[in-house]
Amino acid sequence: MTEKTPTEILEEEHRVIEKVVGAMAVIAETLDQGGHVEVDTLRDVAAFMRTYADQCHHGKEETHLFPALEQKGVPSRGCPVGALLQEHKAGRALVAAFTEAVNQFAGGDDSKRDAVISSLRGLVALYPGHIWKEDYLLFPMANKVLSRDDQTDLCERFQAVELSVGHDVHHRFEQMAERLASVLGSRS
Repeated sequence: MTEKTPTEILEEEHRVIEKVVGAMAVIAETLDQGGHVEVDTLRDVAAFMRTYADQCHHGKEETHLFPALEQKGVPSRGCPVGALLQEHKAGRALVAAFTEAVNQFAGGDDSKRDAVISSLRGLVALYPGHIWKEDYLLFPMANKVLSRDDQTDLCERFQAVELSVGHDVHHRFEQMAERLASVLGSRS
């Protein structure tokens, strides 16, 4: 198999998500110290988390990878799939709270600064452990359980997710992650 495996694709997406999570930590600290962060930057982070991290990345996992694993006998409840699904749900709630706080903060409600900071810190606390569980527990297991044909099929299904989101959209978010990481000095 010369093309990337499904888990390699997801791991590469993790590296992009980590850059934005690193930027979120810097943004939260800047805001907490009374510093200024452009509202457009906050909105970009919210859009990234909704589209790239959730719709694209989690979409591939929840719609295709997890069901493929379940067909191979991996339980959908408990560890690891059930726990990861709960973390996806928690992440969505934090992103929704962040987006709402950003919209109110952008509208001039400076009292929402703390809500922006709190939701950012919640995401910063959630994602590193979540990514670790997938990289070091779920993906090695998936590579053992899924046949070469299963993996080829998953790659094709992942492509369909990319097309539904828009390949240019996916690429733009990857560029945005690079820009955030370099501008804010976050570490990948």
